[in-house]
Amino acid sequence: MRKFVFTIASALVLATGAFAQTAPADGQVTKINAKENKITLRHGPIKNLDMDSMTMVFVVKDPAMLKQVKVGDKVKFEADRVNGRLTVVKIQKAK
Repeated sequence: MRKFVFTIASALVLATGAFAQTAPADGQVTKINAKENKITLRHGPIKNLDMDSMTMVFVVKDPAMLKQVKVGDKVKFEADRVNGRLTVVKIQKAK
C-alpha cells in the first residue's frame, strides 16, 4: 500500500510541474529579427523562469507575433522554455 501511495504522490508532483503557469512580464522591444523568428527584449523579472531583469534574445512561438510590435514598444509578454529554448509564447503592446 505504501508503494502505491508513493507512486500516486510522485505522479501528482510530476504532473503539477508539467502544468507550470507562465507569468506576465514587462519589457521593451530593442530588436526584431524576423528572418530568425527572434526578438530582443529589455525586461523586468520573469517569475516562472526565476530570471532577473536583463536584456536578452528570445525565440517567438509564432512568427506572426513579430508583426504586432516594433522596436521601442513597451510590451507585456509571457515566456517559457519550449524544447529547451527560452521562447516568447505571448506578447502584446503595454497600455
